[in-house]
Amino acid sequence: MEFWKKYRFMMFLMLVMVVAAGRYMTGIIHVTNNVNGKELPIYSVETEKKQVSLTFDAAWGNEDTDTILDILKKHNLHVTFFMTGGWMEKYPEDVKKIYEAGHDVGNHSETHRNMSQLSVKEQKEEIMIPHQRIKEQLGIEMNLFRMPYGDYNNEVVLNVRECGYEPIQWSVDSLDWKDYGADSIVNTVLNHESLTNGAIILCHNGAKYTKDALERLIVGLEEKGYEIVPVSKLIYKGSYHMDVSGRQIKD
Repeated sequence: MEFWKKYRFMMFLMLVMVVAAGRYMTGIIHVTNNVNGKELPIYSVETEKKQVSLTFDAAWGNEDTDTILDILKKHNLHVTFFMTGGWMEKYPEDVKKIYEAGHDVGNHSETHRNMSQLSVKEQKEEIMIPHQRIKEQLGIEMNLFRMPYGDYNNEVVLNVRECGYEPIQWSVDSLDWKDYGADSIVNTVLNHESLTNGAIILCHNGAKYTKDALERLIVGLEEKGYEIVPVSKLIYKGSYHMDVSGRQIKD
């Protein structure tokens, strides 16, 4: 057990050093998540394009994953899946399906704990252990991170970015996790006050009614004129700053 702890620590420490070096090499890009002394994740994006991102958190169960992927394929859409390390380990074939279908593979921590309650070492383990798992499984470097429960503080956001990730929150919560039904999910999203250009929509692949609502949700967004794109295509990669609501603004 002691050997495993030391091994895990050395593994994520080396990975952090590598990604930090990469950040240093691109340090000429001006990026700030700090607004009035508060470090913020990206809740939404300021854009003139009528685009939104649909995201799915994957932490429990895979019963609906195939159905969700089939619906997305039917509509020729790509979205973002934020997966925990435990989910990646338990459902490797689903991870592969998601990636091969062209969707974003995002990091949702190793064990879905409240990040703000962890030490710096524990936070980086939660980020970098699943990072290494996906690197070994798919040969890619993840760079999008969603904090479990949306929980963060300044330290968490800074550590996420130090590990080479963009911290991604959401501006529209479908509330699918409350199991109110498919109609509720559709109405909540389509009538949400924050459903505007650059919105990031939160759904869960393991929620009871998400698969039943997805078809109507997609059609409803498209009828409103929105193009659905993955988070990687929505956010800015170059110089940017944030406003007080967590909206990413290009410099």
